[in-house]
Amino acid sequence: MKENKLLPCKEALRVEAGCDEAGRGCLAGPVFAAAVILPEGFYHPVLNDSKQLSLKQRETLRPIIEESAIAWAVAWVEPAEIDEINILNASFLAMHRAISGLKINPEFLLIDGPRFNPYPGIPHSCEIHGDGRFMSIAAASILAKTHRDDFMLKIHHEFPVYHWDHNKGYPTREHRDAIRVTGACPYHRKSFRLLDNQLNLFIW
Repeated sequence: MKENKLLPCKEALRVEAGCDEAGRGCLAGPVFAAAVILPEGFYHPVLNDSKQLSLKQRETLRPIIEESAIAWAVAWVEPAEIDEINILNASFLAMHRAISGLKINPEFLLIDGPRFNPYPGIPHSCEIHGDGRFMSIAAASILAKTHRDDFMLKIHHEFPVYHWDHNKGYPTREHRDAIRVTGACPYHRKSFRLLDNQLNLFIW
């Protein structure tokens, strides 16, 4: 794999937290988000957008990030909340909760993506493809992804029929086929199109 060329920060001389979410496009499970403040001079040659890394690389980087970060936090928004406020607002809310969980207050927020609901008292910058451009956002993407994957593996044992150990709640064919046969469970997002023809959908 090519060595990354991610930027350490957007501006020097301030405490920046990178923020990213995971699970926005899933049919089931919470949406997770992470906020990470990396120390000055932090560098790892493999660190990159979590989607560009293998499972093994993400699992290797997670403890390095958690041990090296000045502060980090992971938070989530449950499916029922997603259905109530929509997935976009739920993604922003998960980021807000992660920011609130930091043991150090950042002076600036780097947000992955084009939009964000401002966090009270902290200015921010929305960075398109920020997880592939800034180390702190890449680190947040890895924590959000790995913590969410752990959660989906845990609830897979409650509902193995949906194969969440493989698809992590994303709309794969096996996931949709299981919903078609078994119906939806409490972890499914009822506001999402779970099947092509929702007239045939039933809820546990």
